[in-house]
Amino acid sequence: MWRARAAAVCVVCQSLANSSYGVKGKSPLQKLHLVSRSIHHPHYTSSKFQRPPLRTSIQQFSSLNRLPLRKTKLLSVKYGYLSHRNFWVARLASRLLKLRYLVLGSAVGGGYTAKKTYDQWKEMLPDLNDYKWIVPDFIWELDEHIDFEKLSKVLPDAEDLAKLLPDFDKIGESLSSLKGFFSPGSQGETAFRATDQGYENDKQYKKVSDKEKIDQLQEELLHTQLKYQRILERLEKENKELRKLVLQKDDKGIHQRKLKKSLIDMYSEVLDILSDYDASYNTQDHLPRVVVVGDQSAGKTSVLEMIAQARIFPRGSGEMMTRSPVKVTLSEGPHHVALFKDSSREFDLTKEEDLAALRNEIEIRMRKSVKEGCTVSAETISLNVKGPGLQRMVLVDLPGVISTVTSGMAPDTKDTIFSISKAYMQNPNAIILCIQDGSVDAERSIVTDLVSQMDPHGKRTIFVLTKVDLAEKNVASPNRIQQIIEGKLFPMKALGYFAVVTGKGNSSESIESIKDYEEEFFQNSKLLKTCMLKAHQVTTRNLSLAVSDCFWKMVRESVEQQADAFKATRFNLETEWKNNYPRLRELDRNELFEKAKNEILDEVISLSQVTPKHWEEILQKTLWERVSTHVIENIYLPAAQTTNSGTFNTTVDIKLKQWTDKQLPNKAVEVAWETLQEEFSHFMTEKKGKEHDDIFDKLKQAVKEESIKRHKWNERAEDSLRVIQHNALEDRSISDKQQWDAAIHFMEDTLQSRLKDTESVIEDMVGPDWKKRWLYWVGRTKEQNIRNETKNELEKMIKCNEDHAAYLANDEVTTVRKNLEAKGVAVDPCLIKDTWHQVYRRHFLKTALSHCNLCRRGFYYYQRHFVDSELECNDVVLFWRIQRMLAITANTLRQQLTNTEVRRLEKNVKEVLEDFAEDSDKKVKLLTGKRVQLAEDLKKVREIQEKLEAFIEALHQEK
Repeated sequence: MWRARAAAVCVVCQSLANSSYGVKGKSPLQKLHLVSRSIHHPHYTSSKFQRPPLRTSIQQFSSLNRLPLRKTKLLSVKYGYLSHRNFWVARLASRLLKLRYLVLGSAVGGGYTAKKTYDQWKEMLPDLNDYKWIVPDFIWELDEHIDFEKLSKVLPDAEDLAKLLPDFDKIGESLSSLKGFFSPGSQGETAFRATDQGYENDKQYKKVSDKEKIDQLQEELLHTQLKYQRILERLEKENKELRKLVLQKDDKGIHQRKLKKSLIDMYSEVLDILSDYDASYNTQDHLPRVVVVGDQSAGKTSVLEMIAQARIFPRGSGEMMTRSPVKVTLSEGPHHVALFKDSSREFDLTKEEDLAALRNEIEIRMRKSVKEGCTVSAETISLNVKGPGLQRMVLVDLPGVISTVTSGMAPDTKDTIFSISKAYMQNPNAIILCIQDGSVDAERSIVTDLVSQMDPHGKRTIFVLTKVDLAEKNVASPNRIQQIIEGKLFPMKALGYFAVVTGKGNSSESIESIKDYEEEFFQNSKLLKTCMLKAHQVTTRNLSLAVSDCFWKMVRESVEQQADAFKATRFNLETEWKNNYPRLRELDRNELFEKAKNEILDEVISLSQVTPKHWEEILQKTLWERVSTHVIENIYLPAAQTTNSGTFNTTVDIKLKQWTDKQLPNKAVEVAWETLQEEFSHFMTEKKGKEHDDIFDKLKQAVKEESIKRHKWNERAEDSLRVIQHNALEDRSISDKQQWDAAIHFMEDTLQSRLKDTESVIEDMVGPDWKKRWLYWVGRTKEQNIRNETKNELEKMIKCNEDHAAYLANDEVTTVRKNLEAKGVAVDPCLIKDTWHQVYRRHFLKTALSHCNLCRRGFYYYQRHFVDSELECNDVVLFWRIQRMLAITANTLRQQLTNTEVRRLEKNVKEVLEDFAEDSDKKVKLLTGKRVQLAEDLKKVREIQEKLEAFIEALHQEK
């Protein structure tokens, strides 16, 4: 019977004890993964095995145990009418029942207090469920490597544990020894009766000490928060080192596998392609970005550097340093490095010299992007920052918003900054990180109004108050900071509000020192102690975690919709191409340039296939056309005025020597270069039937002009050519009759051509003859009549003296003028001389042609040096020398063209094409048209869609 009653009492006590500490709600540790709970808390049950629950005291969840115990006064006890009977067993049972009620009341009251205190702590403590990623992945996979069923079999079962419980039979026997203590009038009964009054006094003490207890709880709460924060940082550091080791192993190729691109790298590539696709930031691009906006010198760059954990941006005291948007892609990596999108150089962010070089490079790129006459630029600089423990996200640092344009700035600087900021913020999926300087009055903020216009409901805005240390020191009312953090001073709404400290204002501070200073400040700050700020609202670490979570949440919600939009755009572009260009391949601008490049190089190679005969004929013909006037006017005509052959040959030799030394080689090189240009242009512009594509015409023309501009003829060519030409002109020996006849034919053609030109000039001077006047009903002008009368008078003079000199004497001019005046024609002496030049020239050319006919049979006399002969053909020898010099010069130039200059021109063309290939603006300018733009858009949209689909697939796999 006693055993049954004792067992019943133990069961009741056990149930009461279980109900007293079974507080509803889970602790932060209970929110971890099942396997993680089994590792971090050895008394927590796992899904793989069941352990018997162990009883724990309520004191570890309550702060009531810290209160000092008070001594209570024992009350006197009055005994009832059954005191004379010695029923000690009944009295013992009554005392035990009273003890049960006392334990029950204490357990219920303590349990309620503990529950209330725990609920308060739970609200203030950070939600550790969001930091499950901190625990390394291998922890969650332990159940795959450890057989917990075998482990549970090894552990003792409930029956074995029950054996460890005390023997209640022995306890009953021990209680019998307390018989004297519970006898009537003993101190034991008095103590039990005095318990009620002591409990009431305890309640009164609790009411008196509520204020002290609240202060004590706040202190405990603050220390607990800091404790959790330190634990979290320690775990993050360990996780960071583990990830670094894993990534380094992958870098070294231990696993012999190729690392896949991270999600953030894939996403950043999509944004870079979109940036190239539309540099003006088309509003159709609704992919998420974290847009960092704020007033100038509000601390935007400092916040971004704290998130990136490196001082990567140029700094200046009060000066505008951010002159263009900077897109920073943060991702995890084994080493803390930074690199630009268009460069392969890695900057080691752990070395100060690399940090200085990176800041200098960013500043140079910003200044290059700013056009002349402007202060800021909309061109985006893309930077990737990798390092262990970095939060994965894409941030865009924008120029600071200003209220006044100062000296040295362009007049439109303020409006340009506003337009750039609005362009980025009007993206409905952009996360706006609004930076507000806490050290200045909130009413002076400009950016808050701008942000409230772009996001009036605050669904994608995160507000950050910087320089909180200065704000707490300078602001008279701390409640004002609380109002700023809670968004009560601004019309702007936000998803979250954060307060950070980004250093003491010293640009040489390291990131680690700033983090230590920030932690120390918030640990001692009244804002946190008085609960004006919550623990999860402070430090840049918590800010970066919140921004990263918000960023990836926005990415997951919007990326598939954007992929569908680009899929529809791709379908529209492909349909348009099929309808307009059904037989053409979809070649974008770069592919078209490569095709044009191959065609141009093929055409340059065609120059080497031109026959030597063709080169020499063109060169000889062109060179004679260029020098014939000089030969006739300055060499042949003056020499022909001499009276004998000796003087003729002497004059010819002197003038040929002067011509060769000064003009002839230069003229020959000019002719060769022009001939090469003409042939090159002919091949470049020649249309090849149906295969010709006029879309390349502008590019070919530009390549031709630039190549010709860069090409320079070999300077030593003139010297060698001068020697060859001089030797050719010195030779007077005509070896055979064929060469003699060729010289006569060359002389006749030249003289007839000159005679024809002279006849044309005379006809223009004197007007049409009588046949044309009658047939075409045209007449002569007054000047032409005077010229005609003068011509007739001069022709009479030549008929009288066919051997007349080339120039008129003054008395002859006077005679002609008087004869014309006698006919009633007033004429000027200059007109007479001018007319005489053409009339005499015609007479001389006709005489020379007749003499040339006589020399056809003069080769025999030439071989005998014209001895015993009245026929002299020195003029034929002169034209033979000229003809031979032209042939030798053409041959020399042809060899120089084919052996040297064509190859040098081909090299220049290749260099020009390589330069054009690197110049995107040049390609855009030279390859234009609807077809090019359509193919370009189609390629970009396809690339974007494919990248987005790969990113979405990787995103689902990560889930």
